[in-house]
Amino acid sequence: MNSIILKAATRIIGGIVFMFAVYLLWRGHHDPGGGFIAALVASTGFALIAVSEGPDVVRRGLFVPPQHLIGAGIATSIVAGFLPIFQHLPFLTGVWWPIHDPVLGTPILFDTGVFLVVLGAILTVLLSLEET
Repeated sequence: MNSIILKAATRIIGGIVFMFAVYLLWRGHHDPGGGFIAALVASTGFALIAVSEGPDVVRRGLFVPPQHLIGAGIATSIVAGFLPIFQHLPFLTGVWWPIHDPVLGTPILFDTGVFLVVLGAILTVLLSLEET
């Protein structure tokens, strides 16, 4: 699409959408939000860019194929699940570093893995649909 207005609006709105996705990801283990909804919000930003600029711009901006995001997300979630085992806790127990720090811990690591899986899956479908 060759709309100058859409391209200009995408540059402004896209940044806001991505910042909101990061906000949802970071607050997900305390309040509503998390990796799934953050990935849905981020994928709307990528969809907006793909409509206004084309799917090639999105592919160049990702630096990796979307399928690699899926693999990295699954690996990240598995690592987050197994880390508590080293402290003699059950699989997928929330552990924070340093102790009781609400930011760094296995919940945000697991949410990041979910984010990568969902974003990779949506971008795979979105980019394949845009290219046909």
